[in-house]
Amino acid sequence: MATPTPRGGQSPEREGKPGNGGKGADALDVELLKVVVTRDGKKVTAQWAIHPQIKHDLLPDEWKELSDIMTQVTNIVGTRFAQVLSETEPDQPGTA
Repeated sequence: MATPTPRGGQSPEREGKPGNGGKGADALDVELLKVVVTRDGKKVTAQWAIHPQIKHDLLPDEWKELSDIMTQVTNIVGTRFAQVLSETEPDQPGTA
């Protein structure tokens, strides 16, 4: 679920210099929250995941609130992705 990923958006010469927290070339970003939208033909699926430690640290009410919000987020993102997909790849008329 949560995986370390190389720092993005910075050129190699920027790493290790002031302005990036003093972190060197070994600096990593850690995914704490992730939304993934996939498609299989015309079917679009949106899912979300959270780092296990964050889930463990949340109170039950906080977890419910986060779950409700992230369900709304994945619905919005998935719907929009499907909308854009249908605009760029309209149904082709069949041949008989």
